[in-house]
Amino acid sequence: MKQINMDQGMNTLMKKYGNYLIFIILIIVCSMLSPAFLTVKNVTSVLRQISITGILAFAEMLLIISGYIDLSLGAVVAFSGMVSVNAYLSTGSYLMTFLTAITVAVICCSCSGFLVAKIKLPAFIATMAMDSIARGACYMYTNGQPIYKIGDYGKISSGYIGPVPIPVVFLMVIAVIVWILLSKTTFGRNIYAIGGNQDAANASGINVKRTTILVYAVAGILTGVAAVLQIARVNSGLPDTAMNYHGDAIASTVIGGTSFTGGIGTAPGTFIGSVIMGIISNILNLTGVQSYWLTHFTAGCVIPRPKLWRRSIRMWSIR
Repeated sequence: MKQINMDQGMNTLMKKYGNYLIFIILIIVCSMLSPAFLTVKNVTSVLRQISITGILAFAEMLLIISGYIDLSLGAVVAFSGMVSVNAYLSTGSYLMTFLTAITVAVICCSCSGFLVAKIKLPAFIATMAMDSIARGACYMYTNGQPIYKIGDYGKISSGYIGPVPIPVVFLMVIAVIVWILLSKTTFGRNIYAIGGNQDAANASGINVKRTTILVYAVAGILTGVAAVLQIARVNSGLPDTAMNYHGDAIASTVIGGTSFTGGIGTAPGTFIGSVIMGIISNILNLTGVQSYWLTHFTAGCVIPRPKLWRRSIRMWSIR
């Protein structure tokens, strides 16, 4: 009996802190593989590299905790980013640039939320449809042509606040905001409740439909911010940008301990998951290994167990 209790305790600890242990081991191993790994320049580079997918990971985390998912975030990044380029070229205002991107992204994600909450479409079907709509809208908006002349738009990504790159500042601020949202607000508790047991949440007085749409809208806000940073990073408006960003975001979320079945996940865990993804990509680059190996690692993270996937798909189908 004592051995069983010890095993259960160890399993609980690994579920709760396993990603942090992986993070520490990974840092030690990478430091041994490359002396340049722990330099300030390289650490800053890793954080800058993960800033966009990290922000999207927080968006996916909120949705997955609530029992849903969004497969369209990459396409929404592209579309809202393209529209924001024209807003910047027309006004020269960074504020209008962000407001435009966020507005477009919130509309797209809220439409997905409406289809899921009101029309009762499974989340993966509704968001796959939005992925096609948003990506097609990118090509229609620009006639399939990239926008190269975007003026000083790129300064949003290349600038610094003190010694910290602007994209990293956005990532850190959003991480804190999402942590506060989940741990300190009624809305955050409602997200966990509907992800844990939607029927019980509904019976307790939570407006599940409204909360679902709001979660998608919040994900849209984060996606809009990521869109501006992405366009600024590549310094051009490309219709095919951010093609698989939602996959990287989901992988980061899963590595961070968020459960596909809903109701479980934390902002610090998702941040660590994003950093782990960035570290692996970075060490592959430092050691001269082809970066496409990261794709295999990502696939291994998002297909953890067939049983878990089947259970998740059943849950998404009945929501």
